[in-house]
Amino acid sequence: MTDLGSIFSLALSLVISGDQQLYSIIVLSLRVTLTAVLLGCLVGIPLGAALATYRFPGRGAAIAVLNAFMGLPPVVVGLAVYLMLSRSGPFGVLGLLYTPTAMIIAQAILVTPLIAALSRQSLADLHTEYDDLFRSLRLRPSDKIRALIWEGRYGLSTAALAGFGRAIAEVGAVIIVGGNIEHVTRVMTTAIALETSKGDLALALALGLILVTIAIAVNAAVLSLNRTARRLAYA
Repeated sequence: MTDLGSIFSLALSLVISGDQQLYSIIVLSLRVTLTAVLLGCLVGIPLGAALATYRFPGRGAAIAVLNAFMGLPPVVVGLAVYLMLSRSGPFGVLGLLYTPTAMIIAQAILVTPLIAALSRQSLADLHTEYDDLFRSLRLRPSDKIRALIWEGRYGLSTAALAGFGRAIAEVGAVIIVGGNIEHVTRVMTTAIALETSKGDLALALALGLILVTIAIAVNAAVLSLNRTARRLAYA
């Protein structure tokens, strides 16, 4: 118990004192994750809106595949990106393997189906509600999508936060394509795994505390946005 207490105290001191190693890992984690989520939103939200708006042959199959991709195994995504970026792969000449860019690509692939599926689900209900109005205004499909995205912005924010929550906690894909290189590609999840195996439990626990705090903050933001959306819907 004494050892556990001292480890916890040391972890708190690392967080409070602004330990340089700790916060450099946190900053890199946030930079990689936020960039990946931004890319996921740029692709996933329009894709979800298009699936919610358009009716075309094979739409049901496309939605089923998209929903299935929400559960992509991170290690499989990491392996696929590794093969694409390795020297023998088609993009090996770019030299992106074991860089933050490779980690961003892997995380973006993981979160895009999640954001797209949640966006489609959110915007499909809106499209049903506004379909008669859209028909009366004779809006073009692109105008419908823009209108749906604006009206459903709170639900889409929830989708983006869900993507952030998955990306920030990801370890399998990023360690395959990033290599967990100190001061280069070491993020919170990979650092926790490494420091635990090395026996540096204080640093691992400090990173864990930060990661849990971020997860709680994201979930609180999702709940707040959902309450705001419901309040506006009944206003």
